[in-house]
Amino acid sequence: MLDVTPVSLEGKHVRLDPMRLEHYERLAEIGLGQDIFRYFPIAIDTEEQMLGYLQHSVAATESGEMLVWVTVSRELGEPVGATSYLSIDRRNRKLEIGGTWVAPQWQRTPCNTEAKYLQLQHAFETLGCVRVEFKTDSLNAKSRAALLRIGAVEEGTMRNHIIRPDGRLRHSLYFNVLDSEWPGVRARLEGMLGL
Repeated sequence: MLDVTPVSLEGKHVRLDPMRLEHYERLAEIGLGQDIFRYFPIAIDTEEQMLGYLQHSVAATESGEMLVWVTVSRELGEPVGATSYLSIDRRNRKLEIGGTWVAPQWQRTPCNTEAKYLQLQHAFETLGCVRVEFKTDSLNAKSRAALLRIGAVEEGTMRNHIIRPDGRLRHSLYFNVLDSEWPGVRARLEGMLGL
């Protein structure tokens, strides 16, 4: 059984801290008006929607349904985005990493790569996961390329998976990393991060 509880994870470039309502102002400042949430399954376009996203994330973390972190740049000491454990299946020892976003000025930096490294390391080495899943909108080429780059395996497409806020039917591409693949993925990520 997975024991997923709120915890901070620290790396060389970023620290993942459990999301709190106090993060609202900073996340609204860096996230709104940036076209970051174009492929999210929920709308986060207004201050009210951002607040609702934070309130839901904090409540879901407190209930154990999810574990949502802010991605904090160690250099700045400020959040630059967020990421989560979703679809936590304690009995089958698997979960999903998703709900990930990074503000544009920190994209193509080590921030997201190291956040994924810390989440995968915690999932496999601390929690004892046998499988970690990822999914992305079939139209999100950047996300798909990033998942392939870190060594995740593409499994297939779930068609008409989600109805987006604009009414578009989203097909979701599924990826995963298995516990047996983690040593190779870990070495790949450590090489990318210079660890």
